[in-house]
Amino acid sequence: MMTNTALTLYALFALFGAIGGVGVLILMLRRWAVLDQPNKRSSHTIPTPRGGGGAVVIVITVLWGWRAYETGDIWLGVVLAAAAGLAAVSWIDDLRSLPPLTRLAAQCLAVAAGIASLQGDGLFFQGVFPSWLDALIAAVGWVWFVNLFNFMDGIDGISGVETACVGAGAALIAFLAPNLDLPAPVYGVTIAAAALGFLIWNWNPAKVFLGDVGSVPLGFMLGWVLLDMAAAGLWASALILPLYYLADATITLGKRALRGEKILHAHREHFYQRAVQSGKSHAQVSLTILVGNLVLMALAVAALTWPWLALGAATLTVAALLWRLRC
Repeated sequence: MMTNTALTLYALFALFGAIGGVGVLILMLRRWAVLDQPNKRSSHTIPTPRGGGGAVVIVITVLWGWRAYETGDIWLGVVLAAAAGLAAVSWIDDLRSLPPLTRLAAQCLAVAAGIASLQGDGLFFQGVFPSWLDALIAAVGWVWFVNLFNFMDGIDGISGVETACVGAGAALIAFLAPNLDLPAPVYGVTIAAAALGFLIWNWNPAKVFLGDVGSVPLGFMLGWVLLDMAAAGLWASALILPLYYLADATITLGKRALRGEKILHAHREHFYQRAVQSGKSHAQVSLTILVGNLVLMALAVAALTWPWLALGAATLTVAALLWRLRC
């Protein structure tokens, strides 16, 4: 059992490691001219370094890796190796765009390794499906989550806020349900603290963007934490924490698919993007999402006792948040 002192040290290393690491990486990205150039679909107006999330992923990987060494958790090592592989592929994609099938293949391989690491923790859907179908549906959902997390990273602060809230929510639930077979609070705490460190640089006006090297592995790591929660029986909490991102991305891309548009092409139709187009600043939109996510965190905790009631309230919360962003 990790002491509060040790947990605090992990959080501080994650926070200041991300702040310092991203700061150094910004200088390197500018020197290498790895810049996100504005275009008609962008939400920024000046060339901005892209790829700062690489430092965040390194910090989290080092701390999770140390925890795996302390506990002898070989399977966590497998998850971290998969995340590192995704980061490498995504960094190449940041430098020169890779074909969609190449990116998808890398994601599927990483998720397959991640599902294997979780197979002994229980069924993700609590026995509703046969074990093979349970794993397959979880894998498809995980790949989708990795991609939607990448799609949603479109304005200053948004993914830092989402990562911090989901990580902190997962840590809080692990604290409150210590008798369940949940991932230790340290994983949520470190990912949340590292996200806050990144926000120092990414808050509007952003000095750096996550890039695919940041958003893709972060989506993968958060997916692992959430699926581990689901396997422990906390399916409602695992669904509630990222519900805003799930809803905005799925509704928006579903509508584009129904219109016959290519969902992988860049666009500005997400609810948060429409809010910016209507005149709200990046900071205002990200703060609105933060408030909504804080409510979702509270409801994820409530789901420990009343899962269906909390899920219903979370659905109404996200509907209200989407309506607020669209107005």
